[in-house]
Amino acid sequence: MRKYRPENLAAVSRYREYLPTLPVEIRQDVYSRMRVLLEEEKRWCDRGNYRHIAQILTSIALYEVLQQHGRTEAEAFEIVSSEMWKQLTPDIFRKLARHRWFLPVMKKVLPFGFRHGSGAGWKYEWHLDEDPKDRFHFECRECLYRHIFGERGLMKLGAMFCHSDVINYGNLPYTDFRRTGTLCQGADCCDFDFVRHRTDAGDGWERTRSI
Repeated sequence: MRKYRPENLAAVSRYREYLPTLPVEIRQDVYSRMRVLLEEEKRWCDRGNYRHIAQILTSIALYEVLQQHGRTEAEAFEIVSSEMWKQLTPDIFRKLARHRWFLPVMKKVLPFGFRHGSGAGWKYEWHLDEDPKDRFHFECRECLYRHIFGERGLMKLGAMFCHSDVINYGNLPYTDFRRTGTLCQGADCCDFDFVRHRTDAGDGWERTRSI
């Protein structure tokens, strides 16, 4: 199993490009805070959760350390959120969604990826057998981000990660991404609902959601 070390986790997080731009003192404080967080959250540090823990703990440490070094809370959140969102790849998903095989492939790839990329603290409900060919929907009933951010009173950071789905999937050609809520935004589940159309007009569903 990959070792849960702060430097290794930060290197695979969405902050891997931003952290090297910071002064050495701040980077070292981020790693020191991550060591403490790793000890406190070790019950979640299994094989499946490696990349999730990388995102969660790096974001917490960076958010807190930036404030310790003089940033306001609002400034720290703006940096943490904007730098994380910069690493998303909505253009790739929009390109893939132009192909007819997009939804059938999603139905295979997402369950496989979530099954092998999720450890303790996750629970999904799939509807593959009941969905027609032009729809793919499922719910996340238990989420590691909700566990850790919720216990620390940092649901604001959890909602920030939820918004990543809207950025990645919220403007797909021929495909509407429907969502009514997420665990980190106070809902009883995170719902994912992809509906395919013959044209790029969609059905008028509201595609954006504030955090």
